[in-house]
Amino acid sequence: MAIFNGIAAEYDDWYSQKKGAFVDRVETDLALSMLKLESGMTVLDVGCGTGNFSMKLAGMGCIVTGIDVSEEMLNVAREKAAEKSLSISYLQMDATELIYQEEIFDAVVSIAAVEFIEDTAQAVKEMFRVAKVGGQILIGTINADSDWGDYYQAKKLQGNSIYRYAAFKTIDDLKAWELGKLAETGACLFIPPFAAEEEFTIEREKELSETMRGGYICALWRK
Repeated sequence: MAIFNGIAAEYDDWYSQKKGAFVDRVETDLALSMLKLESGMTVLDVGCGTGNFSMKLAGMGCIVTGIDVSEEMLNVAREKAAEKSLSISYLQMDATELIYQEEIFDAVVSIAAVEFIEDTAQAVKEMFRVAKVGGQILIGTINADSDWGDYYQAKKLQGNSIYRYAAFKTIDDLKAWELGKLAETGACLFIPPFAAEEEFTIEREKELSETMRGGYICALWRK
């Protein structure tokens, strides 16, 4: 959405902070532990933003296309990919109207983006449409039913926050998208957002996984 054009330049600042870097690490580890990827696979990254996840996929040898509605976010992604000498195709596109023919990608992923897509159901249908038979569709998003969901819900009520455009999901919401075979669900980010910075460690994450709801959830389907 156009609102992201105005924050593209500073969007990655969060990941330079200890907390942001930790959040990115555990979310990435969860997504990649669920996906079964091999070098040479074609992957579509829906709502790629500044390209953080698509560049990780490209670094694994995947042939990656990233799409987003925000041209400014895409410009940042293109610059970062060029700096890393990664060949990734970044295209401006609406997730609800993918220009691709049916069944052309080995995997379709969407990381922390569906909560900002107004017609989520149509976007999910499109993701399934362009995935190959037997292909993987992975969606990761903030868990509405968690401390992180509450945290972002509070931000949503702030007039100057991008989260006012977000519609947060629960694991049951993801499971309700019965457009393929649900293979697996997972959660991470058990450390609450109000924890002290020094608590953001893998050890603490593992400890709290026994008692806390994950702030970030993923679902993987097979077409």
